[in-house]
Amino acid sequence: MNFWLVKSEPSAYSFADLERDGRTDWTGVRNHQARACLARMQPDDLVLVYHSVTDKEVVGVARVVGAPAPDRTAEPGTPWVAVDLAPHQRLPRPVSLAAIKADARLQQIGLLRQSRLSVMSLTPEEFDLVLALGH
Repeated sequence: MNFWLVKSEPSAYSFADLERDGRTDWTGVRNHQARACLARMQPDDLVLVYHSVTDKEVVGVARVVGAPAPDRTAEPGTPWVAVDLAPHQRLPRPVSLAAIKADARLQQIGLLRQSRLSVMSLTPEEFDLVLALGH
Protein backbone atom coordinates (compact mmCIF):
# COMPACT_ATOMS: atom_id res chain seq x y z
CA MET A 1 0.00 0.00 0.00
CA ASN A 2 1.17 3.51 -0.82
CA PHE A 3 0.20 6.79 0.81
CA TRP A 4 -0.53 10.11 -0.83
CA LEU A 5 -1.75 13.64 -0.25
CA VAL A 6 -3.96 15.57 -2.66
CA LYS A 7 -4.88 19.21 -2.42
CA SER A 8 -8.12 20.86 -3.39
CA GLU A 9 -9.57 24.28 -2.78
CA PRO A 10 -12.67 23.57 -0.70
CA SER A 11 -14.67 26.04 -2.80
CA ALA A 12 -13.84 23.96 -5.91
CA TYR A 13 -14.21 20.44 -4.46
CA SER A 14 -14.23 19.76 -0.74
CA PHE A 15 -14.04 16.58 1.30
CA ALA A 16 -17.74 17.15 2.08
CA ASP A 17 -18.38 17.06 -1.69
CA LEU A 18 -16.51 13.74 -1.89
CA GLU A 19 -18.57 12.37 1.01
CA ARG A 20 -21.78 13.52 -0.69
CA ASP A 21 -20.79 12.10 -4.09
CA GLY A 22 -19.39 8.84 -2.70
CA ARG A 23 -16.77 8.72 -5.46
CA THR A 24 -15.07 11.09 -7.87
CA ASP A 25 -12.53 11.21 -10.68
CA TRP A 26 -9.53 13.23 -9.45
CA THR A 27 -9.09 15.18 -12.69
CA GLY A 28 -7.48 18.39 -13.84
CA VAL A 29 -3.94 17.82 -12.57
CA ARG A 30 -1.58 19.50 -15.03
CA ASN A 31 1.81 19.27 -13.36
CA HIS A 32 4.23 16.58 -14.53
CA GLN A 33 5.45 15.64 -11.05
CA ALA A 34 1.88 15.45 -9.69
CA ARG A 35 0.86 13.40 -12.75
CA ALA A 36 3.67 10.93 -11.99
CA CYS A 37 2.21 10.49 -8.50
CA LEU A 38 -1.29 9.90 -9.86
CA ALA A 39 0.10 7.36 -12.32
CA ARG A 40 1.62 5.36 -9.44
CA MET A 41 -1.59 5.21 -7.38
CA GLN A 42 -3.22 1.82 -7.05
CA PRO A 43 -6.62 0.69 -5.74
CA ASP A 44 -6.75 0.64 -1.93
CA ASP A 45 -3.94 3.20 -1.52
CA LEU A 46 -4.88 5.81 1.09
CA VAL A 47 -4.88 9.53 0.38
CA LEU A 48 -4.92 12.49 2.76
CA VAL A 49 -7.22 15.24 1.48
CA TYR A 50 -5.88 18.73 2.15
CA HIS A 51 -8.04 21.84 1.79
CA SER A 52 -5.72 24.43 0.27
CA VAL A 53 -5.81 28.21 -0.02
CA THR A 54 -8.45 29.12 2.57
CA ASP A 55 -8.55 26.35 5.20
CA LYS A 56 -4.99 25.02 4.89
CA GLU A 57 -5.70 21.76 6.70
CA VAL A 58 -5.93 18.01 6.19
CA VAL A 59 -9.59 17.16 6.69
CA GLY A 60 -10.00 13.54 5.68
CA VAL A 61 -8.75 10.33 4.15
CA ALA A 62 -9.81 9.02 0.75
CA ARG A 63 -9.20 5.61 -0.76
CA VAL A 64 -8.13 4.98 -4.35
CA VAL A 65 -10.90 2.91 -5.94
CA GLY A 66 -9.84 2.98 -9.58
CA ALA A 67 -6.52 2.54 -11.32
CA PRO A 68 -5.02 5.51 -13.16
CA ALA A 69 -6.70 6.20 -16.49
CA PRO A 70 -6.61 9.00 -19.05
CA ASP A 71 -8.01 12.23 -17.62
CA ARG A 72 -11.34 12.83 -19.36
CA THR A 73 -10.89 16.61 -18.92
CA ALA A 74 -7.63 16.64 -20.91
CA GLU A 75 -7.10 16.87 -24.65
CA PRO A 76 -7.16 13.39 -26.23
CA GLY A 77 -3.69 11.94 -26.68
CA THR A 78 -2.11 13.97 -23.89
CA PRO A 79 -0.35 12.20 -21.01
CA TRP A 80 -2.62 13.46 -18.20
CA VAL A 81 -4.18 10.86 -15.91
CA ALA A 82 -6.81 10.72 -13.18
CA VAL A 83 -7.78 8.25 -10.48
CA ASP A 84 -11.08 7.44 -8.81
CA LEU A 85 -11.25 8.36 -5.13
CA ALA A 86 -13.86 7.51 -2.51
CA PRO A 87 -14.18 8.89 1.01
CA HIS A 88 -12.62 6.66 3.65
CA GLN A 89 -12.86 8.70 6.85
CA ARG A 90 -13.24 12.28 7.98
CA LEU A 91 -10.64 13.23 10.57
CA PRO A 92 -12.19 13.94 13.98
CA ARG A 93 -10.01 17.05 14.14
CA PRO A 94 -8.60 18.74 11.01
CA VAL A 95 -4.81 18.98 10.98
CA SER A 96 -3.75 22.51 10.16
CA LEU A 97 -0.71 23.47 8.14
CA ALA A 98 0.54 25.26 11.26
CA ALA A 99 0.33 22.01 13.26
CA ILE A 100 2.24 20.15 10.55
CA LYS A 101 4.92 22.86 10.46
CA ALA A 102 5.20 22.76 14.26
CA ASP A 103 5.82 19.00 14.40
CA ALA A 104 9.56 18.33 14.12
CA ARG A 105 8.84 14.81 12.83
CA LEU A 106 7.11 16.23 9.73
CA GLN A 107 9.75 18.70 8.57
CA GLN A 108 10.51 16.65 5.43
CA ILE A 109 6.89 16.11 4.35
CA GLY A 110 6.27 17.17 0.76
CA LEU A 111 3.56 19.59 1.86
CA LEU A 112 6.31 21.76 3.36
CA ARG A 113 9.10 21.06 0.87
CA GLN A 114 7.01 21.46 -2.30
CA SER A 115 4.13 23.57 -1.14
CA ARG A 116 2.70 24.22 -4.61
CA LEU A 117 2.51 20.55 -5.67
CA SER A 118 -1.10 19.32 -5.74
CA VAL A 119 -0.46 15.56 -5.52
CA MET A 120 2.44 14.05 -3.60
CA SER A 121 3.60 10.82 -2.06
CA LEU A 122 3.93 10.33 1.69
CA THR A 123 5.96 7.89 3.70
CA PRO A 124 3.93 5.54 5.90
CA GLU A 125 5.36 7.37 8.92
CA GLU A 126 4.24 10.78 7.62
CA PHE A 127 0.77 9.44 6.89
CA ASP A 128 0.49 7.90 10.38
CA LEU A 129 1.76 11.06 12.09
CA VAL A 130 -0.80 13.27 10.33
CA LEU A 131 -3.55 10.78 11.20
CA ALA A 132 -2.45 10.79 14.84
CA LEU A 133 -2.59 14.60 14.90
CA GLY A 134 -6.17 14.38 13.61
CA HIS A 135 -7.37 12.00 16.34
